[in-house]
Amino acid sequence: MSSAWPDKFKAACVTVGGSGYAPIASGTWGSAAAVLPFAVIWWICGTASAPRGVLEGLVVAGVLISSVLSVQFGEWAIARFGRKDPGQFVLDEFAGQWVALLLMPIGMTADLWSFACVVGGQFFLFRVMDVIKPPPARQLERQPAGWGILLDDLFAGAYANIVGQLLWRLTPLAAWLGVTH
Repeated sequence: MSSAWPDKFKAACVTVGGSGYAPIASGTWGSAAAVLPFAVIWWICGTASAPRGVLEGLVVAGVLISSVLSVQFGEWAIARFGRKDPGQFVLDEFAGQWVALLLMPIGMTADLWSFACVVGGQFFLFRVMDVIKPPPARQLERQPAGWGILLDDLFAGAYANIVGQLLWRLTPLAAWLGVTH
């Protein structure tokens, strides 16, 4: 077996199906690539009347898998793309975006408008936190290889999640959208 297949698999993983090759704002495209499967899973779980825990369990599994692969393929990606934190590597954005979406108060039978507002809001909040990298996110970029690529995004996702929990649960916007629990 040639080494081309494993390299193609690794490239497909770290670029989240090629979204990391976007000529501008590859991180934003990687985050958007994370929102699409989340929306599909939310819709399937809602259509199947699955308990909310199924969605959250799948989100946690997605974060764990993308985190493990980010660390595992980090050194390979640095060598392949020639940078310490290659722009093409957006699997870390996938993990961070899903952390930002974890446990959001959007019901499984919510209308599309409410869902889009919450998910779109979390997308925006994650992108802001990923760009400004509040402490210790920026400092975590100094970790070796895949850890340095991943950890700042997980922390950006956690910050976005905290802000989102407050926004979608405690403000008048939450009541207006009908997402309060």
